[in-house]
Amino acid sequence: MNALRQSMAWLHTWTGLLLGWVLFFVFLTGTYGYVNTEVDRWMRPEIKPVASMPATAELLQTAESRLESEYADSQSWFVYFPGGQRGAPYQIGWRTWPEGDARFGVFNQETLDPVTGNSLSEETRDTGGGQTLYAMHYALHYIPYDAAILIVGAATMFMLVAILTGIVVHKKIFADFFTFRPRKGQRSWLDGHNVLSVAALPFHLMITWSGLIFFMYTYMPFAIDQNYPEGEARDQFFIEAFGGDNIAPGVASPPAQRAPLVPMLREAESRWGEDAVSMVRVESPGREGAEVMLLSREDSVRRARNTLVFDGETGAVLSEGPGGTAPGQLDQVLLGLHEGRFAGPFMRGLFVLAGLAGTAMVATGLVLWSTKRKAKLAKTGQPHAGIATVDVLNVGVIAGLPIGIAAYFWANRLLPIEMVGRADWEVHVMFLTWGATFLYPIIRPLSRAWTEMWGVAAFAYGFLPVLNAMTTDRHLLNSVAQGDWVVAGFDLAALAAGLCLGWVAWISHRKTEAGVKRRPAASSAATGSASPRAGG
Repeated sequence: MNALRQSMAWLHTWTGLLLGWVLFFVFLTGTYGYVNTEVDRWMRPEIKPVASMPATAELLQTAESRLESEYADSQSWFVYFPGGQRGAPYQIGWRTWPEGDARFGVFNQETLDPVTGNSLSEETRDTGGGQTLYAMHYALHYIPYDAAILIVGAATMFMLVAILTGIVVHKKIFADFFTFRPRKGQRSWLDGHNVLSVAALPFHLMITWSGLIFFMYTYMPFAIDQNYPEGEARDQFFIEAFGGDNIAPGVASPPAQRAPLVPMLREAESRWGEDAVSMVRVESPGREGAEVMLLSREDSVRRARNTLVFDGETGAVLSEGPGGTAPGQLDQVLLGLHEGRFAGPFMRGLFVLAGLAGTAMVATGLVLWSTKRKAKLAKTGQPHAGIATVDVLNVGVIAGLPIGIAAYFWANRLLPIEMVGRADWEVHVMFLTWGATFLYPIIRPLSRAWTEMWGVAAFAYGFLPVLNAMTTDRHLLNSVAQGDWVVAGFDLAALAAGLCLGWVAWISHRKTEAGVKRRPAASSAATGSASPRAGG
């Protein structure tokens, strides 16, 4: 058994290190996915809270009028009602007819003012919001999507191996949960790593395994390629596996009358209850063969939705039911767990804490690897370029990425509103800032670099509410007075993050100063002990 644990320890160590920096990025940006709607709201301060939301029928009528007047000749229409567990905004979407050999057109989206019906997309700043941060955890950035999901997939597989081997290695896994010895150097890092690993172990297993399952057809496409070639045959596989036929026609059919949408909404609410509809989708609006699908709100972790399909010309009911196959329902359960879409505020708070625990688990593992190797090398007195490189990467990723994300929020407030490509430049600022943090530990002593980078991160987050107050009218006191707890909650969370990072910076500073004091003492002791021998 000991031989097995030793072999697993080797595998655990190296699978955790080789793609650990990618995993840190994935965990931290993925954690923002649990609050991406709230981050969106903070990054669009022009959107004011609505005191009294209009009725769903009125919202649908407003959206229908805008789609009819502005985007009548579209392949598909979408109406997203506000509210739900995630506090979704009021939006419309439309897909243009495809051009050339493409089977699908370009998807577009607008956020509407629930009261006036005006497009807020024209009145609000251009920003990537929380959705861009969330997308980074699986699509990365600046590299092709297909390459990104392969890199993240490899990192996720390494993570799963590291978790499973970690369970084997730690024979006292439950005792480790209650054990933490501060100020013990390498022992403290190991204790912290163990506590963080065990505290959210079910979450870590779920989030890692489900992440792999989502891209199963990309990572293992061989059976599908053999039986369902590219094109319409490939579409048929997904219809058979997940149920339904969501493939919109690629060619416009002749014009026809279009049934109004509000009576369809009334019919759905009579069956499901008031305010139960979350989305309306229209395929080939105003044309022969048009269909309208109404979806209910997600009711549990199963993400189970009732669907009601109408004839788009006559308004007659065509079908009703939850739909989907067993594989499709399993996929929805995993997606519900992975993204926490079913969760209310308290449960989502636990998801955020678990995501941060996973981020810290990866960070402590990376630092522990470096600390253990340096302790061994200290006995031989031989420097090692590989360890120095790992140290620089650790500082740049673990302390630098939070600074880069803070710069993303700062750019949202400081870049000119009318700037062309403003949303792209928010992301550019994030990565330019993050890139600069990798240079800092090269020009500064490592211990000083850790302390000073944590200090910068603490200021970057702690000052965000002040920056918000200086640049908008959505400051903390105003938001609280208006009951806008989404924007106020972001400011309060930024303050909390600043305080926590400041505490980390203070601990790092104390450790650095203690080390500086020990070195002269050690040198004096060495000199004193040498004198008697010399005299003798």
